[in-house]
Amino acid sequence: MNEADRQVLRRYRLRLVSELQVASLWDALLNRELFTPDMIEEIQRAGSGSRRDQARQLITDLETRGSQALSLFISCLEDTGQNMLASLLRTSSQAARQHPEAIRPLDLKPVVLRPEGLKPESLGVGKQDPLMPTPGKLVPVVLGPKELWPAKLRPEVLRPEVPRPVDIGSGGLSDVCAQDRAKGNANLAYVLSADPCGRCLIVNNVHFRRESGLRTRTGSSVDCERLQRRFHLLHFVVEVECDLTAKQMVQALVELAQRDHSALDCCVVVILSHGCQASHLQFPGAVYGTDGCPVSVERIVNIFNGTGCPSLRGKPKLFFIQACGGEQKDHGFEVASTFPEGQTPDSDPEPDATPFQEGPGTVDQPDAMSSLPTPSDILVSYSTFPGFVSWRDTKSGSWYIETLDSVFEQWAHCEDLQTLLLRVANAVSVKGIYKQIPGCFNFLRKKLFFKT
Repeated sequence: MNEADRQVLRRYRLRLVSELQVASLWDALLNRELFTPDMIEEIQRAGSGSRRDQARQLITDLETRGSQALSLFISCLEDTGQNMLASLLRTSSQAARQHPEAIRPLDLKPVVLRPEGLKPESLGVGKQDPLMPTPGKLVPVVLGPKELWPAKLRPEVLRPEVPRPVDIGSGGLSDVCAQDRAKGNANLAYVLSADPCGRCLIVNNVHFRRESGLRTRTGSSVDCERLQRRFHLLHFVVEVECDLTAKQMVQALVELAQRDHSALDCCVVVILSHGCQASHLQFPGAVYGTDGCPVSVERIVNIFNGTGCPSLRGKPKLFFIQACGGEQKDHGFEVASTFPEGQTPDSDPEPDATPFQEGPGTVDQPDAMSSLPTPSDILVSYSTFPGFVSWRDTKSGSWYIETLDSVFEQWAHCEDLQTLLLRVANAVSVKGIYKQIPGCFNFLRKKLFFKT
């Protein structure tokens, strides 16, 4: 869907969610091949299954259905007698094409608040002592003796002196005592003492149906084999599922969540597939099944919440997503070289990209926000920053998974997961002509040290 149509949908999203009669739309959507039967079933199960939840999910998924999605949707509205909504969208879509600036988000400028009647020039910014009060301007208040004001504060006053681990040239650490203390303290780190410590499910989608328009992900099997070996060495029971449709992916994840994890300490889910952006509340992005239907990362994570997976309450649940977050290619910017020459891959990398991309926009969140549980004990690691492609070498696998495996091999015995992921982000960021940087959403309550 092009940006103009996407903005039209978002402009009238609240009204569509409020007025759209979805029950009469299903047959029309199927007849015009805008959605598949499986996708319709997923929309009907959205949220609590109410009309509003179904309408909200329908509008969200519509953005991923190609360049003709809006015009086909308008035709479906006309077919089902919802002419007012159809006319509203058609008129707005035509106006947006003729005057695209009309549907762009407003360029808001910051507003300076000051006492009434006080002119900006009277503030005297830059002319007075920064610690002296200025009319209309708040200043920080420093409590304590003058000799302990900010300019003279010493680091040890702000925080206790704790020796920091420092890398040694050979790859060791000069001080592992702090890490060892954290590992042994249940208040600072998760306890991963069970053997096996947990289950790991890897979904590896390589071959996609022709009608999906998605290419074969050559090199993904290398990633799968790496991770299968790595998590086995980290004392996980590893299961691999290959080439699953969106419905099969959800089914496999639900089956994993419904198992008894009470004797285990952790759970890991890895998704290797094509991906795109998707509307979300907490976790961005979506991954594709082999049928070309997307499954949002947010839905994947919520399958393992306290209600759906009670035996994992209070235990870490880790998600690693190797898929595109969009289709932008990051050229990076020039910096002084910090890595040796010849570090980029020999063969041309491929992006796990799709033509669907979502720009910034507001959605009708307030009425849905309170029904979502606050995530806890969850970490979602993405191979790329939202909106950008994720690169995969056809011979050696993806940059992200290759680096993740290497970092875990070298450092998992002594560093916590967050530190490991920082190493991964730094190493991936210097690869290739086009740039990529992994990131994560971390809702873990403690540090996590793998069992090695």
